[in-house]
Amino acid sequence: MTEPGNVGGSATPQFAPSVVEMRDIYKIYGSGATEVRALDGVSLNIRAGEFVAIMGPSGSGKSTCMNILGCLDVPTSGEYWFRGVEVGGLDRDELALLRRNFMGFVFQSFNLLPRTSALSNVELPLIYEGVRPARRHELAMKALKTVGLVDRAHATSAQLSGGQQQRVAIARALVTEPPVLLADEPTGNLDTAMAGEIMKELVSIREQRGITILMVTHEPDIARYADRVLFFTDGKLIRDGAPAEVIP
Repeated sequence: MTEPGNVGGSATPQFAPSVVEMRDIYKIYGSGATEVRALDGVSLNIRAGEFVAIMGPSGSGKSTCMNILGCLDVPTSGEYWFRGVEVGGLDRDELALLRRNFMGFVFQSFNLLPRTSALSNVELPLIYEGVRPARRHELAMKALKTVGLVDRAHATSAQLSGGQQQRVAIARALVTEPPVLLADEPTGNLDTAMAGEIMKELVSIREQRGITILMVTHEPDIARYADRVLFFTDGKLIRDGAPAEVIP
């Protein structure tokens, strides 16, 4: 496995095409004396195959940024381009299709069905896509193999450790083979050793698949697994660079 701080190289070619681009994005709540600028003129560009960590103190705008990147929220003003498409021009159904076809999501809480097998949990996105049962089984087992859990395919969530549950959640996010994976505090409920194992897993998946990973974290040790760190304060992107340049 690749160690943190050394995950660049061929997986993130310098001239890879842009996957996401924000142009002067504002997200404003309230008005007048109660106005809050969750994002205050943010511009950024992320290329295919990059592993990017988004950091900042509570209330800095990092979660708002992630929600807009994942098409779970819309900006007040500015432009958000995803794979060459201006997202602001899409309606609700088109946004849902974009998320379903091009994005995978991993959250701090694993969000698994508790009395359901790992295999069935991973199959869920394929059920929504109408994939036939035999093909669902094949693809779900392939995703579980990617995270090293084929031997636990028929275990329920209650029979899995926290780290194994997060691996199932990652497999579920990857089963549709999305080009972009969005992870919101993916190690927040794990101890230090298990968090490191999950991060190594994500690095390995990125190297194998060339997937783009966007990850929110407040932990410097976790952010160091990324190629690049975006650091937010008071709704502004104040630092953008390699972990060694951005993290104190």
